[in-house]
Amino acid sequence: MRLKILFFGDIVGKIGRTGLIKVLPQLKKKLKPDLVLANVENLAHGTGVTKKTLKEIKIAGVDFFTSGNHIWSKKEIFEIFNDQELKQILLRPANYPSGLPGQGEKIIRVGKNSILVINLLGRVFLDVETDCPFHKVDEILKRSSFQKINAIIVDFHAEATSEKNALGYYLDGKVSAVLGTHTHIGTIDAKILPCGTGYVTDIGMVGAKDSIIGVDKENVIKTFLTQIPYNFKIPEKGEVIINSVYLEIDPKTKKTIKIKRIDLETKI
Repeated sequence: MRLKILFFGDIVGKIGRTGLIKVLPQLKKKLKPDLVLANVENLAHGTGVTKKTLKEIKIAGVDFFTSGNHIWSKKEIFEIFNDQELKQILLRPANYPSGLPGQGEKIIRVGKNSILVINLLGRVFLDVETDCPFHKVDEILKRSSFQKINAIIVDFHAEATSEKNALGYYLDGKVSAVLGTHTHIGTIDAKILPCGTGYVTDIGMVGAKDSIIGVDKENVIKTFLTQIPYNFKIPEKGEVIINSVYLEIDPKTKKTIKIKRIDLETKI
């Protein structure tokens, strides 16, 4: 039996949450995934996550969550990482400095199978000080090598396509899939690498279609024209892009057998 995994790109604001809630029942009925994952670093009005928004998406049918560089944007994140239930279903990038709350990897039990999910943050073009994601993932894989794991999924939240490509090939044959997030622009390169690792440079987003990476166009354009920072707004109605990747993984070999993009649109 193959492990079926559905992974949604960055969910952006209320319009993204509402769009996902609308289409997820249909997708689950059609694909019958064993595990549904989503990146939620933009879940609460475009930056960060709150207890309310996380529970909303959990109730809707997403099983587990990854994040990225905006995970610390809401102070409530520290409450989430102290909550006995919520801290078990949300990752922050593993290569942040040691000692921070939260966890960067988690083994999830799915039926008789165990799936290791790893969250990493890129360093190229991102204004953050983090450990090397290549070395960090090696540490995690070495630490986990003594456990029975049937699939390993890596969310690499990074800006540079070259860095994502490099990590994909670096981990080819070591993990089941390397799935890029962060840019909100889905790429067309979903494929299986030579040694059996599923890969896509960026899944994309779940957010407003008539926007600039999920944000209202006007103030973004003003910022580019004037170099004066304007407050960004998240549209609340209109067309919604729903980008995701569907994987089928052999639990014996941990290799990806099938990977394809699932790109939908709906209206809120």
